Amino acid sequence: MPTYSYKCKNCDHAFDVQQSFSEDSLTKCPECGGELRKVFGQVGVTFKGSGFYRTDSAKPSSGSKD
Repeated sequence: MPTYSYKCKNCDHAFDVQQSFSEDSLTKCPECGGELRKVFGQVGVTFKGSGFYRTDSAKPSSGSKD
């Protein structure tokens, strides 16, 4: 099950909870009853370099001269 981070908008209480994908997001802070928001971390994938092109993995056509 994935772990989600939440932070209260009122009291700044922060915590992590394991929830299944089918469960609804939490909405009330367990400390003060205030409104919660999900905290998203950094993306785990970084693309570096000049980029990727359509022809990088294309098979050469049968009529091309190289």
